[in-house]
Amino acid sequence: MRYGTTDVLKGVNFVARPGEVVTLLGPNGAGKTTTIEILEGFRMRSAGEVSVLGVDPARGDEHWRARLGVVLQSWRDHGQWRVRELLNHLGEYYRPYSTDQLARPWPVDELIEVVGLTPHADKKILKLSGGQRRRLDVAIGIVGRPELLFLDEPTAGFDPEARREFHDLVHRLSDERTTILLTTHDLDEAEKLADRILILAGGTIIADGSADELARRMSTEAEVRWTLDGQRFVHATQDATEFVRKLFREHDDAIADLEVRRASLEDVYMAMVRQFESGQHDAAVREFAEVTG
Repeated sequence: MRYGTTDVLKGVNFVARPGEVVTLLGPNGAGKTTTIEILEGFRMRSAGEVSVLGVDPARGDEHWRARLGVVLQSWRDHGQWRVRELLNHLGEYYRPYSTDQLARPWPVDELIEVVGLTPHADKKILKLSGGQRRRLDVAIGIVGRPELLFLDEPTAGFDPEARREFHDLVHRLSDERTTILLTTHDLDEAEKLADRILILAGGTIIADGSADELARRMSTEAEVRWTLDGQRFVHATQDATEFVRKLFREHDDAIADLEVRRASLEDVYMAMVRQFESGQHDAAVREFAEVTG
């Protein structure tokens, strides 16, 4: 994607498989929103090939759009609508696109229960709290039982309980073979939800894999902490499992308070982005290409 003489995206290449949860991470300005908008058919690319559910988004018709769900960061609507009333209304747009394999739309009362809004089903939207309003955004995005769901910062404004319930919903949708492409700044959320994580920097994907795979590629050391005879020890090692085995062979029951801290997704993400920003981008991309084949 090019704006004037500036390449916003260059050589972005990935595949999302049916039922997979793919999370797109990257610093501000990395090209995440542009990538998502191209896939949704809202923005025309400058060059390259894109296939979403077997269709070029630039030529997607209403039958193709009925197979997609989109949850934006925010969505304005008429506050006088009631929750059940609005979802019934929107659901009717999907009814003509039912298939033998998939009945559309989602039954409204079941959908309202899934997103945790049953006590508020007959409440006007302007009376909903911020977290309840966000749950309604999710319900709007999935009312048509999408085969592919785009989630843009979906848990913004959620309290911890609502966030946990939403994570359960994402897992349920993926179990039903809904493919999900998620953008978030919450690295803990990405680690919990994603089957695969894409890290986008400077308009290029510099990493693609599970959280564990990305940690292994960075060759980050694990930190082992333990107490022996009342003294606290810390040791960094590439092979924490073998080191712990050695500890117990040598000291057995004398070891106390054993803790192994491996690199988190945040550690890996920050290391990769810093590597990119320090001018090692080409080397990072070459290493990623060699590892992934």
